[in-house]
Amino acid sequence: MRGTGRLAGSDGQAFGPADYDVDGYLMNTGRVVASGELRMPAEALTLAFGRNDLRLFTEDLGVLTVRFSGKRQNPNEEAAHIDVTEGLPPAKKWRH
Repeated sequence: MRGTGRLAGSDGQAFGPADYDVDGYLMNTGRVVASGELRMPAEALTLAFGRNDLRLFTEDLGVLTVRFSGKRQNPNEEAAHIDVTEGLPPAKKWRH
């Protein structure tokens, strides 16, 4: 799943536009999770990094709950690894 959206905290703090590219996985419990990459300006990533209340508002009007899953190695980098924990479509709606 890939697209464009805008990243914000649950408190309404906006971090700006972001592109995402994630792969979904069906867990044994039947829950769908995803992980992949989020790309946005380095300054915005720095501000958002480490927060545990992030929402990605997608261009198709979805809302994904995301968290950064790696350490920020370079503050000038415009990409970071994310996990999506909520807001994903059911497994049967994913492309194979």
